[in-house]
Amino acid sequence: MKCEHCTRKECSKKTKTDEEENVSAEARSLAQESCEKGEFHKLADAKILLSDCLACDSCVTAEEGAQLSQQNAKDLFRVLNLNKKCDTSKHKVLVVSVCPQSLPYFAAKLNLSVTDASRRLCGFLKSLGVHYVFDMAIAADFSILESQREFVRRYHQHSDEQRALPMLTSACPGWVRYAERVLGRPVTPHLCTAKSPQQVMGSLVKDYFAKQQNLPPEKIFHVVVAPCYDRKLEALQEGFSTAAPGARGTDCVLTSGEVAQIMDQSGLSVKDAAVDTLFGDEEVAMRRHDGAGSDGHLAHVFRHAAKELFNERVEEITYCPLRNKDFQEVTLEKNGEVLLRFAAAYGFRNVQNLVLKLRKGKFPYHFVEVLACPGGCLNGRGQAQTKDGHMDKSLLRQMEGIYADIPVQPPESSTHVQELYQEWLEGTDSLRAHETLHTTFQSPEFCSAGLDMKW
Repeated sequence: MKCEHCTRKECSKKTKTDEEENVSAEARSLAQESCEKGEFHKLADAKILLSDCLACDSCVTAEEGAQLSQQNAKDLFRVLNLNKKCDTSKHKVLVVSVCPQSLPYFAAKLNLSVTDASRRLCGFLKSLGVHYVFDMAIAADFSILESQREFVRRYHQHSDEQRALPMLTSACPGWVRYAERVLGRPVTPHLCTAKSPQQVMGSLVKDYFAKQQNLPPEKIFHVVVAPCYDRKLEALQEGFSTAAPGARGTDCVLTSGEVAQIMDQSGLSVKDAAVDTLFGDEEVAMRRHDGAGSDGHLAHVFRHAAKELFNERVEEITYCPLRNKDFQEVTLEKNGEVLLRFAAAYGFRNVQNLVLKLRKGKFPYHFVEVLACPGGCLNGRGQAQTKDGHMDKSLLRQMEGIYADIPVQPPESSTHVQELYQEWLEGTDSLRAHETLHTTFQSPEFCSAGLDMKW
């Protein structure tokens, strides 16, 4: 069986199994299981399905497929069970990091405010045996700040001989996998090298936090709760600057829907708990970045570029829908001249149109925020779908309203981030900062088949 967009004769992605179909019937109360056997092993074995695939064209190798099969709740409970054994040498510190776009899903599902939903989620995870629960907003701070600096640098370097622009965001793993495995050059040189929030969080947990706790990285098991399945693919390639060969910053990714399923089946009585911080201080207020359904790279890079390049202060950003609501344009104009032209392209239909323009050399944009999911990260297939696999429009609208009400805080205003640049990364322009916060991309020979798909 193949994804409808696949151009290969064979596909290595997982198909739905009878075990997964019957998981709800098989799953017992977690409280009963832990009481009877002291183990957790009957919860959902969620897998990546063909219908959940965004990065297509058979981009998952057989080896990756085997690793992806372990990216589910059983992997988490395997570690929880090990921590209950007497052999402390095998115990691990369990850390869970939650994406900001996942919290509106839990707020909607639990009918709570975002703050109360985060406390309920944190309390539930700790009742299972998780030691620390972090918000990933600080990782997005680093990703955005590095993207801002890189865009200004590319703008100054750009010329007819050296085509440094446009800069295409690389925070979406589905888009990046498609660009690397299918498009190759001339697209990959335009990908922003700043790491995604998930990749940065892996370094924060396995490097900075591990040192603060006097722990070797391998003693930490890091789980990310994310809105989409492609984050599982990203985790397979995700290392960190001080990692041993083969070590990863994120050990397991669970979608919001998978975690909600665990909560529904657990039967545990939960006491709310405050979300932890990397700095050990008191609970901080919920915050987000300036993006309707994403981490807001476009808005923050646009404001920074306007100020740094043209000394123009931008308060409100006006998005102009073009082809559809998922293809929007933002411009900075002065005296009738367009100084900056940015765009947001969500969903692969819009992405394909951009790539075709880029190939033809008729690309009008300096910067494009590219996301695989129509509607942005809130519409990730791991949380915004009905049981029959279609978009849950009612839930999505509810999540969009909840997300919009979270206060926006620009990354430049975070004192913790500035402290980390100095204490952890040896300065904003240091070699260590570059190695920790930037990545490289594969650039295979161009594959035209990928552009001929009917999205």
